[in-house]
Amino acid sequence: MEPALLSSPPKSTSLYTLVIQLGAANQQIIDATSWALHTQVMDWLSLGDPQIADAIYHSQDTPFSLSELMGYRRQRGTQPGDDFTFRISLLDGDLIDPLLKGIEQWGNKPLFLGQCSFVIRNIYTLPGTHPLADLSDYAILANMDKISDDITLKFLSPTSFKQKREIQLFPLPELVFGSLLRRWNVFAPEELKFASVEWKALVSAYELKTHALKLESSSEIGAKGWVRYRFQDAEQAKIATTLAYFANFAGVGRKTAMGMGQTCLVNS
Repeated sequence: MEPALLSSPPKSTSLYTLVIQLGAANQQIIDATSWALHTQVMDWLSLGDPQIADAIYHSQDTPFSLSELMGYRRQRGTQPGDDFTFRISLLDGDLIDPLLKGIEQWGNKPLFLGQCSFVIRNIYTLPGTHPLADLSDYAILANMDKISDDITLKFLSPTSFKQKREIQLFPLPELVFGSLLRRWNVFAPEELKFASVEWKALVSAYELKTHALKLESSSEIGAKGWVRYRFQDAEQAKIATTLAYFANFAGVGRKTAMGMGQTCLVNS
């Protein structure tokens, strides 16, 4: 008897991180690009599928997160040909086709981030094609073999949280993993969703500094650096391990679709 062929999971359960490589087309000071990147991604989705883009626009939970624009920034502005990248993480795999379709339809038109124009040089969609490109699935993350009761997260962009109508800059365990659990339960398949958790974890070490991220007309302050969390409850450690891997795609805290809260798991 021939072995049964394994069918690939539905795209809606897949998690993608794409990397877009850009080349500067003119000489300008790059400033406040996070909102412009968000707008550009929404423009691509609108080209690929206007109904999906409209649903995202009216949703309270954006199904993607964005990095900041990454690359060397000269004090006197970019020079034509300077290389930059940014990362798009999709929490709903059904977005991959309309996003790529929209980018294809955009063609060779320049991208304007503030006053600086860019051209698309490359798009990396698969692990191994770029160090930041990644691909996973909710079921894979929910069934991790390696469980850790010590979890270190690195906050790559300014990170903050809403706490009792105030803004909290320190990534307390209940805020970090509460944020991740909420986003997981919004986008994960029904059978993989977690029950509510009253987190019992400690911060065992950290190195953080506050930084500002410029948005369209204002700046947001948040923490960057790393924090090590310790879980004494085995079941909470299991859930936290899954959510820590999920953080690579989802980010944590506020305004993750604007470049804030970009997070990665530091493997020990």
